[in-house]
This record gives sequence, structure tokens and C-alpha cells, in this order.
Amino acid sequence: MQAPPELAGGDGWFNFNHIDQFTLSRKGTLDGQGQVAWKGVSCDKDPKNCKKHPINIRFNFITKGLVRDTTSLNSKDFHVNVLGCDDFTFEGFIVSTPEGSLNTDGIHIGRLKGVTISNAKIGTGDDCISIGDGTENLKITKVACGPGYGINIGSLGKYENEDHVSGITVSDCTLTGTTNGIRIKTWPAMFPNTATNIHFQDITMENVSNPIIVDQMYCPWNKCNKKMITEPSKVKISDVSFKNIKGTFATALTVQLICSSGVPCEKVELVNIDLTYSGLEGPAKSECIDIKPTIKITLTLLHYFILEISSIKSIYCNDPEIRTTTGARIQVGLRPPGPVASLT
Repeated sequence: MQAPPELAGGDGWFNFNHIDQFTLSRKGTLDGQGQVAWKGVSCDKDPKNCKKHPINIRFNFITKGLVRDTTSLNSKDFHVNVLGCDDFTFEGFIVSTPEGSLNTDGIHIGRLKGVTISNAKIGTGDDCISIGDGTENLKITKVACGPGYGINIGSLGKYENEDHVSGITVSDCTLTGTTNGIRIKTWPAMFPNTATNIHFQDITMENVSNPIIVDQMYCPWNKCNKKMITEPSKVKISDVSFKNIKGTFATALTVQLICSSGVPCEKVELVNIDLTYSGLEGPAKSECIDIKPTIKITLTLLHYFILEISSIKSIYCNDPEIRTTTGARIQVGLRPPGPVASLT
């Protein structure tokens, strides 16, 4: 089925609202014909001059929903937006949009409980899966992501009265050639929130840029004024784990944990990180700032590894030590001296 080629047409091509017991199960394709829309202005970069285009499918306030074996193709905007749903499952869902297509998130979700995304194949020009505020008890498993911007939580803290995020598990997924890997992002200054009980495990990465990121100074396209960039994020991140992450990465930055100096990250664990650097940007490095961590890292790298850990306010770390399975040269940089992260 093909959408009208015109750019106008409301905020959604298909809208499903306030339904109990919903099923969409058919091996069909919904083609948004979005090629014309991708040539326009990004609404994130220039919201005043952009035009919002229809999302392929919207699911709003649905209880006990199932979408199975359906394909969303060439959406003009997000492929799927899921809001306020409870007990909703995507099984065998396919998203296909070329790399570079603006604003074409695969599945965007928020303010919901009990959602499962499994056995999906998502290739797009933006986030494969983006997780907004108010998301609870989300399970993402056996998802193939790429091209795209990876699997992202956030951004959080931009708006007042956002709901907390908790109970997120991403497992058994593969990311190929993505701009980012797995990421949590929050705005500096702005508004308080919490993100907790978040777990990434058994993830395979193939030539992924920026594979593991916590960015609490997220401020794209120079949207932050001078006050914002000097004030820490008010979003508290805690109980986060990255386990059994393996594969190859394309940029020098491997693990970036940039937390808030106002509310430092707590209970962050990295276990069995086995990534091979395939890029040409010099030595691979990672950063750890404003974090109370539990870190266990095993890294396989083609270049030596530099760990930069900033000790600002309440960071509790000791005796840096890194083990590598290849015997590659290891360099650990500490700035400034004092308590730093424990790596075993």
C-alpha cells in the first residue's frame, strides 16, 4: 500500500487510537513515499523553517496490541510512533529507509508500559529505536539495526514534567554500520528526571561508530546557551549495565560515560566489553566523568587504549587496571590525580 506522495496529510498516515485487543498481522508493506520529504530541512536543526510530515503509523493508548510481519517503507517522518500503550508487542517488524533520510526514526516510543520489540530488522536514516520519557518495562531482543543512529534512550530532561524511565532491557541485538551504538542522552541544565534499571547485554557490533555512550551534556546543533552548557544535567542515571558487548568499532572513542556533576551516575557496570578497533583515527580511547561506577572491562583493540577519568566532586574509583586479550600496548591517562575508576 502506498501513501499519497504529497508532503501534507496530517500527523499520521495510519492512526490507531484507544483500542483494546488490537492485532495487525500481515506480510504487507506500507510505503510512505518519503523521498521528497528527506530533501527538506531537519526539524531538529531548524524547527522554525521545517515542515512536519506524516508518520507512517501511530499507535496511541492501545492495550494488548500486536504488530507482526509488517514492513514500513520510506516513511516521510518517523516510521512508527507508540504512545501511552500497555502490553504491546512488535514481532518480525521490518523498517527500511536509506541512510541519510532525515527524521526517519524506526520505532519511537514513550509514556507506556510493557512493550516488547523482537525479531525486528530496522534500517533507517535516524534512530533505529528511540526511547522517550515515561517508558517502563521495555524489552528489545533479537533486533538487527543498521544503517541508522543505533538504539537510543532520550533525549531526557528537555521538558518540564517528563516521566521517569525504568526497566529497559536490550539484548541479543546486532548493530551494523551505525553512527552510534547504544546510547543514553540527557540535556544539561533544564529539568529533573530519573533513568534507572537499564541493561544492555549480548550485543554484537559491526563497524559501529561511538559504540557505548552515556552523554549528559547532549546539546545538538548548538541549541544550548552559555548558561546551559555550564550547568549540569538534572537527570539522575543509575543501575545501568553494559555486558557482553563484542565486535568492531570505527571511531577512536570506544566507551564514553559523561555523567552529570550535579547528580553523578551510580551503579554503572561494564562487563566483558570485547571490541576491536577497525578505524584509522589514532589510539582508541574512552572517557569516564562524574560517575560512581562498578566497572569490569575486557577490551580487544588494534591500537592501544587510553582511559580518561575525570575526578570531579563525588567519583569513587581506585587503581586503574586494564586487561587486553591481545597483549596490545595499553596507556591509561588520569586527569586530575585523585580517586579514579577501578577496572578489573
